[in-house]
Amino acid sequence: MEWWQTALLLLALVWALQAFGTWFQMKHYRDVMRGIASQWADGFVGAGNARGALGKGVILLVVVTPDDIVRKLLVMEGRSVFAKFRVLPEYEGMTLERLSSGAFGRKEKGRAEALAKAVEQIRKAQGRAEAPNGQAAQTA
Repeated sequence: MEWWQTALLLLALVWALQAFGTWFQMKHYRDVMRGIASQWADGFVGAGNARGALGKGVILLVVVTPDDIVRKLLVMEGRSVFAKFRVLPEYEGMTLERLSSGAFGRKEKGRAEALAKAVEQIRKAQGRAEAPNGQAAQTA
């Protein structure tokens, strides 16, 4: 077999492994979201993501009560499809306002960016929940 045929075969194999790994990671994400939805019927969930330096990514999930108390904070970070969500219990019981006002330091820039996106998503959901008849809330 020519060298370019071997290289092409290896490329196809790596691509197939990547596709399988992505499918597996998305299944894990769906399972975690399903678990959150079945555990709590009230409150809000926000999901945020950030792509870090050299391909390191962060996905962050925040579960809050209707009065903005953090029930659970989960983070998935890494460079591969083998990353899994980890619970960060030190943030449970904290208000969402306090969490978003600097709970993550400078070294955790990716987490802070993902958290900001998750909080924005929660605020939008809260606005929809407060609006009458499911209409989007009017802001002045």
